[in-house]
Amino acid sequence: MTTEKFDRVIERADRIMRQLDERDGAVREAARRERQRLNTDLMLRMTRVGVAIGVISLLTIIVGLVQPIGMFGFLAAIGIAIGIAALLGFMPSGKNNPAAPAADLSNGPMVQRFDSYLYRQRAALPAPARAEIDAISRILPSLKQTLERVDDLNPDAQDARRLMSKHLPGLIDRYVNVPPAYRARKDGEDVTVDERLIEGLVAGREALAEVTEKLARSDVAAFETQGRFIKSRYGEESIDG
Repeated sequence: MTTEKFDRVIERADRIMRQLDERDGAVREAARRERQRLNTDLMLRMTRVGVAIGVISLLTIIVGLVQPIGMFGFLAAIGIAIGIAALLGFMPSGKNNPAAPAADLSNGPMVQRFDSYLYRQRAALPAPARAEIDAISRILPSLKQTLERVDDLNPDAQDARRLMSKHLPGLIDRYVNVPPAYRARKDGEDVTVDERLIEGLVAGREALAEVTEKLARSDVAAFETQGRFIKSRYGEESIDG
């Protein structure tokens, strides 16, 4: 009885701590962005279903004008429409799986897919790693805004793309594959698997932050150049002139 009571207390404490943890701003914002992505996917599914039903209805009307299809033909058309709607509505899209972004995605979608990947993998990581994941998540909205205006082949964009599609997901996936019993063991450099994960996440976060800042500085410099040009060209002239 004492053991069971103790287990219930521990379980309740874990649940409360998890709820408090999820109230953090970065986690809340990541969850909001994930809901937006899921809602967008749902709307796309509904649109495809509506288009499919509309096409089948139109074909049924056209065929009925040429040759009467009768009750069985009408029921067959309804059955086909229901089948296609079910197929389009429930067919897996792959977006619910915590998979790394594909390397051929463009800049904006890649940031979104990486954001979703981090959100879905967060729960499988230890608390210090979750803090680093949250720090990376804070960077992503600004990174997405800048990368969307940059060509995929831009050197800075290429660095960010490799981090998001290959290096950081590879680090996290390999950590998840390590049995929990081995994560606290130290390697030849006296570093545990957990510590190695934190080091990798910190390095990745700093690299993404550097790319974001560099691209933002380019935007600021372009804005200042445009402002100086307008001032030098029109600043000395009156409006009436």
